[in-house]
Amino acid sequence: MQNFLLVFYTSLPFVAVALLSVLAVIGIGVGMVRPRYLAYLYLGVFFWANSTSYGSLSLLVSAGVYSRGSGLLFFPLLLWCMLGAWLCARVSASFRGMPAPPCNLRPWFLAWALLLGAHVAVALFSNVTLARALAPSGFSNIVWMAPLVSLLLLSFRTQADALALSRFILLAGLGRALFGLVRWAAFGGDPNNVYANMNAIKIKLTFFDINDSLLCTLAFAIAAVNLFQAARLRRAWFWTALDWAVLAVTAACIVLSYRRSAWIGFVLACLVVMMRFPPRRRLHLALLGMPLLALGLLAAAFRRLGQTKGAGSGLSSLVYDMESRRFGAESERVLELKLALGDFVSHLFTGIGSWGRYSGYQHISWQTGQDAGLFLHSGVLHIALKAGLPGLVLLGGTIWAFCAFARHTLRTLPTPELLGLATAGAAGLAFMLPDLLIGTPFPQTRTTQMLAVCLALPYVAMAAWRAGQAARATAAPAQAAAQRATPVTPLHART
Repeated sequence: MQNFLLVFYTSLPFVAVALLSVLAVIGIGVGMVRPRYLAYLYLGVFFWANSTSYGSLSLLVSAGVYSRGSGLLFFPLLLWCMLGAWLCARVSASFRGMPAPPCNLRPWFLAWALLLGAHVAVALFSNVTLARALAPSGFSNIVWMAPLVSLLLLSFRTQADALALSRFILLAGLGRALFGLVRWAAFGGDPNNVYANMNAIKIKLTFFDINDSLLCTLAFAIAAVNLFQAARLRRAWFWTALDWAVLAVTAACIVLSYRRSAWIGFVLACLVVMMRFPPRRRLHLALLGMPLLALGLLAAAFRRLGQTKGAGSGLSSLVYDMESRRFGAESERVLELKLALGDFVSHLFTGIGSWGRYSGYQHISWQTGQDAGLFLHSGVLHIALKAGLPGLVLLGGTIWAFCAFARHTLRTLPTPELLGLATAGAAGLAFMLPDLLIGTPFPQTRTTQMLAVCLALPYVAMAAWRAGQAARATAAPAQAAAQRATPVTPLHART
């Protein structure tokens, strides 16, 4: 028995390697034939796997699929799997003679890669390890957004594929929201409850991770456009009922997350969605839907902020920890931003480097451990601090390029079933604006990949519509030639 156990445990690593090799071969085969299946699998992980344990009281916290592990691969294994899926999709498209759909974000992502390469070169000459220069606490996660955008464009080419992606997001958002609400109602809510566990605020949360609320927003946008757009198509009653359920469930899940950035972002996303409707319908929805949304947000805000020390009253209570104080010690949120801003001004054109820590981070209570001083609560200032003015220019240019294309797409896309997908991408970016300003999006793998999904959706919708137009234009001459070649039987021969 002892010999058997010895052989069994000794062979486990080899068995694991063999299984991984078989799975890799199967994945490559599937990716070459149906790359969208790998894209679905990858999106499913990011839609359902939580990425933060902040606020949890558990002593056993798993690193999760978003961790770099031992760091030998420099990036999480999940990202390398996505890169492999992209290579499969690219090779598959080459075999079929199908070029990649156009995307005006490619030059900007290339510039991000070049900027990261420059920081890596400086780091190596400065005796900084490659792992520190490429750490997610810098801006390497932005570079990893590019292959995901390209993977989605290569995988969902036809209108049928894009419609299936829209329904996948719709169902994923509904399922995630139902999970959050059931857990909130019957099982105490999200265990990562920083408000109850650390701030003694007696509330339960649906989700603390902002990405779950982002998924709900994407599903909400698709459902709203499906229901209220001017050029509605006749749809099965099941999908209509599902759209109404998505509207109610996802909105409730976002409100009960008790995240201020989620509340403000959801209002911005609703404004983007409403701009897709005719003026009269927009007015009706504002008169009917906005009061319900405002009532829910006010009730949730009163319950959370009413128990928060120093929150005050009125609209200013939403940013109580971001206001400068006339007397006493400065709030840590404001002090953190001031310290980072000072370092940015001192390193205006170069930044402190992707591996750098801002001066004085020891005065901030949450800046502890190995990541102390590597991040701060402002995505925009984080890029400015790490990469200086070049990083700010690239960030602004990337957002500008997306907004220009999304605006054109939402105004010209004539296909009603694809309009919801394109609108979801724009609404998702609007939802994330507060987190970009006062959150920590760029050091987080899940957040940056979810942002990449938002960026890709309008391009996927437009590319699918253009592919449909090209297919119809190609089929029309062939049909006309076939009709001309069909012999006409004389009337006397028919009788």
